[in-house]
Amino acid sequence: MIRKVMRKSKHIIVLALMAVALSSCLTSKKVNLLQEPNKQIPSYVDTLSFEDYEIRTSDRLYIQVYSVDERLTKLFNQGGGNGTYMRQQMMSGTGDLYGTNELYSYLVDANGNIQFPMIGDVPVRGKTTREVKHLLEQELAGFVKPIGEYSLMSVEVQVIGRCFSVIGAVQSARVPLIKEKVTIFEALALAGDIADYGDHSKIRIVREIEGETTIRTFDVRSKDIINSEFYYIEPNDVIYIQYMPGHTFGINHVTTTVAVVATTLSFGGFIYALVVRTMNAVERSKNKSGGSSTTNGGGK
Repeated sequence: MIRKVMRKSKHIIVLALMAVALSSCLTSKKVNLLQEPNKQIPSYVDTLSFEDYEIRTSDRLYIQVYSVDERLTKLFNQGGGNGTYMRQQMMSGTGDLYGTNELYSYLVDANGNIQFPMIGDVPVRGKTTREVKHLLEQELAGFVKPIGEYSLMSVEVQVIGRCFSVIGAVQSARVPLIKEKVTIFEALALAGDIADYGDHSKIRIVREIEGETTIRTFDVRSKDIINSEFYYIEPNDVIYIQYMPGHTFGINHVTTTVAVVATTLSFGGFIYALVVRTMNAVERSKNKSGGSSTTNGGGK
């Protein structure tokens, strides 16, 4: 009776392990990108509307003034004649390491202004870099006389320290935004891509705008993502990628599943043989003991 129960239990355990192993396998449906929407993959409406970044409080602006008058160039350019090098350093994110960002940039204060030489407060919050450029060019126009319709002064404005962060089932990092428009696919590539057991169906973006924080969740596998509001990321976004349920089991390939099942069967067979051998030895010992008692009783 005990042997029958053990045999049934062994089969149940093996089947359960196989089911868990197979359910833990990664499939192309779970990880492939740009899939057609279906019952498991959502469809997103066409909400793509990329807008130029609007400057916010605590942003830092790199401003370079170009003029035929070298005296004005030195007066307005905090980086002196080395502006190109400074800009590259600050845009790449290495400026923070050496304090370059603070030395050669303008901080947007709580009132949304920057302090610019010879002008004073310049309202920049809520404006794009293009709008700030035109505003400064108008303010500085009086310092250089134009020749006919041509102005002899121009201004370059860029937001520096533009980064996003990636955490979770990925190589966590804070990554500089290398250009104005960065898609979610580019962001994940810059971060080293999603780990094997990262959940592609529940990507979260934590976004803060002027003190208000929002969390947006979307399925990056959907082909419709390229037409949605989730396609482009913004500076200071935090991308969180959670792990799939059961990722700690560690099975992500068919060959691994076969190996796990084979090892389980081998180990189970060993335990089963050991238990059976022990039970047989116990039964033989009982039979031998019982036989001896009968013999002794008959002799008396």
